[in-house]
Amino acid sequence: MDGWLLGALAEDIGGGDVTTECLAGKADYARVDWTAKSSLVVCGLPVCFRTFELLSKECSALFMAQEGTRAEPGQVVLSLAGPAGALLSGERVALNIAQHLSGVATSTARFVAAVEGTGARIAATRKTIPYNRRLEKYAVTVGGGVPHRYGLDDGVLIKDNHIALAGSITQAVQRARSLAHHLLKIEVEVENMGQAEEAVKAGADLLLLDNMTLDMLREAVKTFKGKVILEASGNVTIDVVRSIAETGVDIISTGAITHSVIAADVSARLALASRPEAGKE
Repeated sequence: MDGWLLGALAEDIGGGDVTTECLAGKADYARVDWTAKSSLVVCGLPVCFRTFELLSKECSALFMAQEGTRAEPGQVVLSLAGPAGALLSGERVALNIAQHLSGVATSTARFVAAVEGTGARIAATRKTIPYNRRLEKYAVTVGGGVPHRYGLDDGVLIKDNHIALAGSITQAVQRARSLAHHLLKIEVEVENMGQAEEAVKAGADLLLLDNMTLDMLREAVKTFKGKVILEASGNVTIDVVRSIAETGVDIISTGAITHSVIAADVSARLALASRPEAGKE
């Protein structure tokens, strides 16, 4: 994580934060309060603090809100202290992280709340910003969702292009079963009941019910519930997720909670402060 953060800082600071270098003296010490400007699920604050630690070991933090808790407008979620230069130079990178991850967590929490009581779980997809997946998947779990596959190496998911390559669903499943180790489950993306029946007969462990109508989802649940895990996906929005969940599917996966989120609104306000004496807070 440090390497990723250092890269982000290097991208933003470049050869130096010329504004801060002009205005902040080396002896200037400050405190910065981060305040929620909208209702949000807090996520990413420890990572944000690490950003400042990498700029100065003198930086300290008081976490006013815990990860996964709800913060309301006007609530201070993080209080930082340290050299003014470090607090200013790291501000944008750290705020970008907090706002994006809190946005993901907040969006996920909305979806989770929308399906409450149905038994369906909300899952992320691999539709994440490159190099941000670890944090975005973490934010999904903070919001109450499940991460799904982290990458291509931790599960077999046979999609339409894989089926075209293998020749049929049956051939794709059989080939995967013969080569994958015994701990890997096999999921097959299907678009209709005929494909679903073929996949189950071939030995699939899960069905990815892709862009099916509510009636098709109900039929799939009636036919296959308990035999395989049923995952609905495709064009899942907050407006329709409850209806999808009520069909009885086990999992609903959506890229909307990672690739289409609105960043949470968090502001940072700095004030000069006295540097604490050695050995005292």
